[in-house]
Amino acid sequence: MTARREASTPPRLPGYEYVRVLGLGGFADVFLYEQELPRREVAVKVLLAGSLDDDVRSRFQTEANLMARLSHHPSIVTIHQADIAADGRPYLVMEYCSRPGLAERYRQERISVAESLRIGIRLSAAIETAHRAGILHRDIKPANVLTTDFGWPALTDFGIAATTGGVGATVGMSIPWSPPELLGEHPTGDERSDVYSLAATIYSLLAGRTPFEIPGGQNGAQQLVARIERSPLPPTGRDDVPYDLQALLERAMSKHPARRHPSAAAVGRALQQIEADLRLPVTPLDLLDDLDETAPPATITAPDAPERDDATRLRSIVTVQPTVPTPPPPAPVVRVAPPVVATTPGDDDATRLRPVVTVAPVTDTRTANPSPEAVPLVVDPGDPRRARGARRTRLVVGSVSALVVAGAAVAIALNASDDDPGTSTPPGATQDFTDGTQDDDGADAPVPSPHSLAGTRQADGSVVFTWENPAPQDGDRYLWGVLSATGEPTLEIVDVPTVTVPAASGEVCIEVSIVRANRQASATPAQGCAP
Repeated sequence: MTARREASTPPRLPGYEYVRVLGLGGFADVFLYEQELPRREVAVKVLLAGSLDDDVRSRFQTEANLMARLSHHPSIVTIHQADIAADGRPYLVMEYCSRPGLAERYRQERISVAESLRIGIRLSAAIETAHRAGILHRDIKPANVLTTDFGWPALTDFGIAATTGGVGATVGMSIPWSPPELLGEHPTGDERSDVYSLAATIYSLLAGRTPFEIPGGQNGAQQLVARIERSPLPPTGRDDVPYDLQALLERAMSKHPARRHPSAAAVGRALQQIEADLRLPVTPLDLLDDLDETAPPATITAPDAPERDDATRLRSIVTVQPTVPTPPPPAPVVRVAPPVVATTPGDDDATRLRPVVTVAPVTDTRTANPSPEAVPLVVDPGDPRRARGARRTRLVVGSVSALVVAGAAVAIALNASDDDPGTSTPPGATQDFTDGTQDDDGADAPVPSPHSLAGTRQADGSVVFTWENPAPQDGDRYLWGVLSATGEPTLEIVDVPTVTVPAASGEVCIEVSIVRANRQASATPAQGCAP
């Protein structure tokens, strides 16, 4: 590891007195100054003298303008001033956040589930606010979340953010929290890329490590990129993390953006519901109330929870959800968790150069068709699983578009492999891909996921995968496909619980679902890899 460089010389700024160094960065250093009038401590970010090319200056100016547009939000660092020092270096005067930031905390202490949920909800609101202004952050990670004097998370460093209007210059990016689509040769991304990084940051708070570190293994950039693109998300390794929170992180960090939550606000609302299920005070989602004032505010329901004085109330900045018809309840998600792994610290902040990606401003997100996450989820207080501490809610599986794609893929694979033309679905007929079967009482029951999915590399380089069906029924078949970072897997149907993947270099990963005779499939495919 290279030696840490010395801080640059702090510039002489009129009206400010230098105090000490706060941090060093790749393009700028941050110093603590005391402002003379009004008297207060401020953080001053100063560009390095060797970084003053036109591209860096433009990015620095963009950061100042973007943060100024967003700094009214309570979870985004406030910008007070931007100017050029006498020695020619541009600088930003920002709110000084005196308490330890997330980068200092997540490896050093065990952050509680309750605090992780609060931080996640507040960051969700900050990121959603940026998205509605047409801004992608693109470098969300613990190091870019400071802590205010009052204990609130404060998102900072919009230096590589993307604005509306076209692809810009190359930028730096932190690999451990970056989604697969930003790590490819031709990176692309949208709001769901920030959703991934938000979830990866929450994961780090809970696990005390970055999401794809391996204990005692190689955790360099090349190894991390390979795991981010192909490996399933490992569990956090904590017994106090609820099932629903692990499931939320897995969905928000799906390899394919279409399978993630459609917005940061959707992640925030799902986190609020988990708070309610755990009987915690529900953290407000701080979004400007741009709904029709006649519309009643939506609520999060905590089963059997008594009325409390700290319940969220309507105010100028409130938790908002659209009023929409309640959809039919989805089938419960059945998951098979991969084995728990612990990790050792890696190079968390390693970066790569990538082009800027843009996102169109959201002018009115509440009048469009809302996502299923906007509907409050209520857990039956009589559920016996609650006594065992498994506070699980019925999760909405995927967005509408993801369900359509998944249903079409299953239909194509099934029809293509059906030997009896008399059983094919007639043209124009619809099929039920509701991820469930009928139990003895006629109620929906979930189709389980396969378990014990494992692969063995053969001498010729091929990989033989096997799995087990936890509840076999007559007519069961298996829908499988090879996972990649470039698109949806090509799915095929087999009758036996084993497949052979032709010879391929590197790690090979597949997903497998059980398909019943009535063409209903597992709610969540099992995933497994072989080195």
